[in-house]
Amino acid sequence: MSARPLTKAAVEAWLARYGEAWEQRDPQLAAALFTESAPYHEMPFDAPKAGRAGIREYWAQVTADHRNVRFDSQVLAVDGRTGVAHWSASFNVASSGARVELDGAFVLSFDDSGLCSALREWWHVRTGP
Repeated sequence: MSARPLTKAAVEAWLARYGEAWEQRDPQLAAALFTESAPYHEMPFDAPKAGRAGIREYWAQVTADHRNVRFDSQVLAVDGRTGVAHWSASFNVASSGARVELDGAFVLSFDDSGLCSALREWWHVRTGP
């Protein structure tokens, strides 16, 4: 039996749940989007976050100071079990009051159940008052 093909709609749905997790600052919801052993490569020269537990811990730390989060994304390509997307986010940093804008790209691999089995991202940041 062959795996169901990955579709643009499936990647869009996953990205919507990812955005919801960020906007709600919910590490549990974020971690549930990934397989148990998924590597989460936030920075290309850093070791990836290791699996669902590492992703949950990372999200708990990184989103704790975010407020008024807005996330948007667009699927650019789907090939086999891989999706590529452009994303942007903005939020206020509660501790400093700064407004942060991020613009980035994801390369996402998925398993047959629709969970992300590997994430790689690249992003740029702009901070303002």
